Amino acid sequence: MLTRRRFLRNAMSLAPAAALRGRRAWALKRVPLGVQLFTVRKEAEQNLPHVLDQIRRIGYEEVETYAGIYTFSAAALRHMIVDAGLRVPSGHFNYGDLGTRFEFATELGVDWMVCSMIPPAMWDSFSGFRTAAKQFNAWGKQAKEFGLRFAFHNHDYEFRPLGSKGLLSAGTGVTERTGYDVLMAETDPELVFFELDVYWAAQAGHDPAALMRLLGPRLKLLHLKDRAAGFPISYDMDQGSGHFEPVGKGTLDWRAILAEGERLGVEHYFVEQDQTQGPAIDAVRESYRYLSKLV
Repeated sequence: MLTRRRFLRNAMSLAPAAALRGRRAWALKRVPLGVQLFTVRKEAEQNLPHVLDQIRRIGYEEVETYAGIYTFSAAALRHMIVDAGLRVPSGHFNYGDLGTRFEFATELGVDWMVCSMIPPAMWDSFSGFRTAAKQFNAWGKQAKEFGLRFAFHNHDYEFRPLGSKGLLSAGTGVTERTGYDVLMAETDPELVFFELDVYWAAQAGHDPAALMRLLGPRLKLLHLKDRAAGFPISYDMDQGSGHFEPVGKGTLDWRAILAEGERLGVEHYFVEQDQTQGPAIDAVRESYRYLSKLV
C-alpha cells in the first residue's frame, strides 16, 4: 500500500521553476499543507483531539507528529488523527531512541521517519557528524525494510564552518566545510533524505532556495516558517537564534521556495513555528491564510 502511494506520487509530472513565474506556485501538482504538531505542543499535550480538530477546520490536511505525543499508543494516536479528517505522512523521532521506533512508526501509518536533530555533543566536530551519517545509513536501511523512508531535519548548528573546503557557500560566502556537508556526502542517497527547515537554513545565513537546489532529489519534505528582519546569523540554537514569524510575515522569498519545491518534487510541506508571541493556533492560522493564496 505504501509502495503504491509512492509510485503514484513519483509518477506525477513536474514543471520547471521558470514555468511557474506569474502562476500559482503549485498549479500542476498540488501538495497539501500540513502542520508540525510541535508548534502547538502545549495544547496538543493537554487536549490533542481538540487541537487536531482546530487544525483541520483551518484547512490543513496533514500533520507531522513529534516525540512529545508518543505517550499515546501508535494506534490511539492514528485513530485521533484520522478521526479529525487528517493524514499523518511523517513523524519526528529522537536520535536517542529512533532505532527502537520502527514498529511504532509502522503502526502509526507514517511514510517518513524523520530524525529531528543530533545530540549537542556531536555538533562541533567532523567526527560527530560522521558518526551521525553512519547511523543515518543504518536507519535508512532499516526503514526501507519496514516499508518506510528516513530523513533528517536541520536546525542552524549543522551549518557551522568546521574547516577545509566545503559546498555550502550559497548566500554566505563561507567556503569552510560544515556538518551538513558531511551528512550530504557520507550518507547513501538511496536511503537517507532531507527535510529542510527553511527558517533554520536562513538563520544560518543560507538562501533556502539555493540550498534546495543543492539537495536536489534528496529533498522530500519542507518545514515552513518565516524569519524576522535585522538579526545576525547563528550556528548554535541558543535563545538569540529564535526570530520566528508566521509564514508571510518575515523576510523569506516564499514564491521562490515554493516554486523550487515543485520543481524538485517535494512531497510534504509542514508549517512550523518553534515559538509564537500569541496563541500558537493563531500563528498556524495566519500562516495558512498566506500560503493558501499561493497554492
